[in-house]
Amino acid sequence: MAEIRALVAAAGRGTRSGLPYPKTLFPIQDKPILVRIVELLAPYDTQPTIIVSPEGEQPVRQCLSQNSMQAHLVVQSEPRGMGDAVLRFADSPACAEAEHVLLVWGDIPFLQLETVAVMVDAHIQHNNDFTFATCVVDSAYTVVSRDAVGRVTGVFETREQGIAEPQVGERDIGLFIFRKAVVLDALRKDLPGKLGKSTGEHGFLYVIGHLVVRGLNVEALPVATELDLVSLNSLKDVAAYL
Repeated sequence: MAEIRALVAAAGRGTRSGLPYPKTLFPIQDKPILVRIVELLAPYDTQPTIIVSPEGEQPVRQCLSQNSMQAHLVVQSEPRGMGDAVLRFADSPACAEAEHVLLVWGDIPFLQLETVAVMVDAHIQHNNDFTFATCVVDSAYTVVSRDAVGRVTGVFETREQGIAEPQVGERDIGLFIFRKAVVLDALRKDLPGKLGKSTGEHGFLYVIGHLVVRGLNVEALPVATELDLVSLNSLKDVAAYL
């Protein structure tokens, strides 16, 4: 099988969640979210790369040590956005041997192994360049757009489009797999949509539309479950699971 290396974007400082430490370390049922994610990724990569903030590096390292887990920690020196965080994978020892990158946002505690497996299997079997899991929800803050025959044309964030009230739509869940070379190359370029209008940060989802325009194989799989959708933006998001 092609070489797959896992990447966890976990440089969030926890401030918006009201936490004094990285939100990926928030314990749910006595197990930190990051530990759950690293366990989930083990069938694909037993030493994932984790992108951390400068102040989050030591707490994350300590958490991994306490749970007998190995990882490559790469520091994102400034909070420049998710695209910049993904680009930091180039600084990981795992980058050289990776053909595909399995990317997970670091605040998703209940990703299901079956969801990951379906996505990864489709990506490899269909010879895709970019594959991601999705779900149709009542309030979609990111929206997958498709053409008349159902092919993905892009993904946009509602706040960047000036949409005040998100509507029913198909959204990503923060779980992706892609060919390292094509995505890192796209992220390095000054492409339209790179910097968010509202944040000024380097985004990530904008690259999907550019890959489609280039004629590369992009597939969105509406396979996510209700548990896959849980993420920690504020403590109320996970209150029912504590």
